[in-house]
Amino acid sequence: MRYLISLSYDGSQFYGFQRLKNHDTVQKKLEEALTILNKKEVTIKGAGRTDRGVHALDQKASFDLDIAIAPANLQKALNSLVAPYIYITNVETVDSSFHARFAKQKKVYTYKINIGEFDPLLSNYTYEPNYKLDIPAMKKCAKLFLGVHNFKNFVSGTRPNYDCLIYSIDFSIANNILEIKFTGKSFYRYMIRNLVGAMLDVSTKKVSLGDIKTALESPNIKKQFRTAIPNGLYLTKISYNEE
Repeated sequence: MRYLISLSYDGSQFYGFQRLKNHDTVQKKLEEALTILNKKEVTIKGAGRTDRGVHALDQKASFDLDIAIAPANLQKALNSLVAPYIYITNVETVDSSFHARFAKQKKVYTYKINIGEFDPLLSNYTYEPNYKLDIPAMKKCAKLFLGVHNFKNFVSGTRPNYDCLIYSIDFSIANNILEIKFTGKSFYRYMIRNLVGAMLDVSTKKVSLGDIKTALESPNIKKQFRTAIPNGLYLTKISYNEE
């Protein structure tokens, strides 16, 4: 039987999502727990691969079990095995053809920046700059990223295609925490952190909006921007419908 789980986790406690032989990762922890329950090795398919230090509020993963377990019972059993830094928020059965990664329609990431006084308790969960941000300049930069672009200058590593669709980038502030929410079809390695880094470079006037435009319109002209630290990044939501 195939299952789909929704989960949240504290990324500061793991070397990312993807399984690594000699390090604790979210995938490794989940597969070990599921193998205990299934009494046979289980491999999961995650909807996305978060890097070391990146958090999740709504990650998804699909997998097969040789035994049938009621979703509510599976959720309870899994949570008892993966606590305290991973929490399963929902379990459901899905069609045998379902794949958590390939079925997704939208992904939402949120980057959090503490714009108030430095707080050591927030260091693993936000970016805490030691300077004042020019938020209006960051918003102007964000508008340039909307729509379909070749994001080669904002992606780590090489890939056959760098085109990506970003539906929206929204800014909000509450309790001195600036949240930048990215909604898109998909995002590539380090892409969100590089987009935020470019906004921060514009904020400090290290680069201009013209530099950002050139990086988007002429992707084969190498441009280097800051990569924001992983601590402030959250995989916020994955949707499997067009709404």
